[in-house]
Amino acid sequence: MSSKTKIVVLRMKELIYTAIFVGLGILLIILLVYMFSSKGGKQKDSAAPTSYIPGVYSASLVLNGQNIDVSVTVDSDRINSINFVQLDEAVTTMYPLMEPALNELTEQIIDSQSTANIQLDEGMKYTQSALVSTIEEALSKAAP
Repeated sequence: MSSKTKIVVLRMKELIYTAIFVGLGILLIILLVYMFSSKGGKQKDSAAPTSYIPGVYSASLVLNGQNIDVSVTVDSDRINSINFVQLDEAVTTMYPLMEPALNELTEQIIDSQSTANIQLDEGMKYTQSALVSTIEEALSKAAP
């Protein structure tokens, strides 16, 4: 009886490459399942109200005896715009960072639809924090 013995030679380098590719394949499959599952999607922040009473709401910020009115326009489920109401020329002269600070905040708030997790600019963080509290006051009036 003659049986033929086969000898298989595996090289360590090939085994390592195969293990790495199998590991990456499994990781890719897990990542895709996580991304496309209903739990893995973006979830809205539960602290922010999901609905508003549509309208234009305003709140005032008092700086050096002068009122600065901020208006927030909302739909039933969306913040549409944030503006100053008749900003006095004296205020823009005394506080030149007001308009750029509000413009930057407006962009972030409309993108995220929330005042949570706003990135304040280091150069105008006190101005922006005062404006954020005024915007939150106006939004609290819009909550049902």
